[in-house]
Amino acid sequence: MLSSAVRVFTDPDDYAATIRQGVSEMTVTGRGAFRSEIVRIDLHSLWMQRFTENVSRIRHTTGLGGRAVIAFPAQPGPAQSWQGVELTPVNLIRHREGASYYHRSAGESVSAAMSLPLSEIAAIGTPFAGCDLSPPRDSLIVTPPSSAMARLQRLHAAAGHIAKTRPDIIAHPESARGLEQALIEAMVGCLAKTDAPDERSARRRHAIIMRRFHRVVADHPDQPLYSRGNRDEAAAVWRGHAPLPRT
Repeated sequence: MLSSAVRVFTDPDDYAATIRQGVSEMTVTGRGAFRSEIVRIDLHSLWMQRFTENVSRIRHTTGLGGRAVIAFPAQPGPAQSWQGVELTPVNLIRHREGASYYHRSAGESVSAAMSLPLSEIAAIGTPFAGCDLSPPRDSLIVTPPSSAMARLQRLHAAAGHIAKTRPDIIAHPESARGLEQALIEAMVGCLAKTDAPDERSARRRHAIIMRRFHRVVADHPDQPLYSRGNRDEAAAVWRGHAPLPRT
């Protein structure tokens, strides 16, 4: 069903609960009042989301499966990292089906996600890209050709703008089909030829550390946490009220 929605949040938990294609938990690590926005668009087969957040945070998401999901920084800004690996505006994440991962931002950020049903991504891979575009066995960060990545980012931003200013265009079947086709072509263009360094061991170590961090936060929600090392430089971490400690 064709639809679009724009929602603004001031509660991190409400925000996390609205993110689709997974179960998410948010830990705000920056100072100040939290504010975020989700732009969600459902086309005939393609789903997309666009996330804008005003403070640093850590988000843990466990995917639901059933769709091929990609994600990427939507514009330059403060550092973002995925599973401990820093992302740049030229990177794209290919999630394995039902992936569980940590995504961290160091400040105000805009990020993007898109997905297609598994059957559809499998069907278009060989005819249009000459390769299998099904989700990889292990999630990975890839670097598409710069022109392909720039086109995908432009189209994603344009679709988000349409959802905010002319949602009636998305509700029109033929207009939606044209927009969807352009987005799918841009997505395939980024997945067909990519550079994917193998950083799986580093990501696994980071995932272990982040699971321990979340366990400590959950067990002591009202207590400050301190980093080991120079006590004069130790920074208290309050859930949703202060930056992460130095390590």
